[in-house]
Parts: sequence; C-alpha cells; structure tokens
Amino acid sequence: QEQLVESGGGLVQAGGSLRLSCAASGRIFSTYAMGWFRQAPGKEREFVAAISWGGRTTYKDDSVKGRFTISRDNAKNTLYLQMDSLKPEDTAVYYCAANRVMSRADVEYDYWGQGTQVTVSS
Repeated sequence: QEQLVESGGGLVQAGGSLRLSCAASGRIFSTYAMGWFRQAPGKEREFVAAISWGGRTTYKDDSVKGRFTISRDNAKNTLYLQMDSLKPEDTAVYYCAANRVMSRADVEYDYWGQGTQVTVSS
C-alpha cells in the first residue's frame, strides 16, 4: 500500500515562497505519475500540477503557471511543489496524489496524502 505524507505548509505573506514535499513509502513511487491538488474552504478540490513518472513531462493549471514548479526525486521517493509569488487566493489545503498516468482529474488518482495547510496573508 502506497502512503503519501505532505509537509512544508505554513503561513506566508503575499509575494513569499514555500516548498511543499510529499514523501512516498512503498515500491511504486518511481513508476507512478504524481499530482498536486488543493482545496480552499467552501470550494471543490482543484488541480494544481502533475508530473510524469520520469519527471520529463509536467502539467500546471493556468492559475499557477510562472509561479509554481513541480518536480520529483525518484531516488528519494519525494515529490515537490515550489511555490513562489504566492497570493492570498493560493490559500488552501494542498494534497499530493499518485496515479498510473498523468491526469488533471482527481477522481482518477489512486493514492492520496492527508494534506498540508498553506495560508497566504495579504
């Protein structure tokens, strides 16, 4: 059973940066595509970014292009999300997820972490 644990969330001022990590246990991390999603209070969970199993292909939502970078280190079984130029509207619980193929659809992901809170103050 694959387990995912996010870390790195916190409180930051607008314009600041945070780096989220997602540590994976199990034996399938390096063969699975990974994604980041977020859910703000009162809103549905939304896609942020995804990366292929080898790290060569990435997708990002238009709202984070030019500000967020998704990457992975398969040797460390870890997924990252570098978030720069943060805005108050980026405030949400951020989740990492694993899937056999890259997808923007959360319903297609097999494994999920518990989430980490990111709060951006204005």
